Amino acid sequence: MNQQTISQQAEAAQKFGKDGMDAVLRSFGTLSKASQAIAVEATDFAKQSFEHGTATLEKLAGVRSFDKALEIQTEYVKTSYERLVAQTTKMTELYQNLAKEMAKPFEGFVAQAQEQVAKAQDRAFAAAKDGLKKVETETTKIQNAA
Repeated sequence: MNQQTISQQAEAAQKFGKDGMDAVLRSFGTLSKASQAIAVEATDFAKQSFEHGTATLEKLAGVRSFDKALEIQTEYVKTSYERLVAQTTKMTELYQNLAKEMAKPFEGFVAQAQEQVAKAQDRAFAAAKDGLKKVETETTKIQNAA
């Protein structure tokens, strides 16, 4: 291996490392933004749940019959369940989008890594093949000399 090849490989490795770090930083930037959105969504849901529960308690405080109290509680449970299902769906979408966005910076990086590995393998095989030819040539010279 000559000095130029070593220098080129060092530069390629350095660029690869820089590209990897850039991808990690972009991914963490996405994580930060998405985490804020998820936190806001969770906080809003908690606030709305508290308000819904408080409103239901106020309704129950003014009830005079057991049937009406049961009706209010049934409506509260039904509405709470529907809200929870909707919120779970929304949070699932937010987390799925987060995962997709965090992976995007690495898409090109992975392809680049695979390409670099393939090139390194090709160089290693070529060097091994050249070395084997030299050994065969020297072996033949020794056999002919004997």
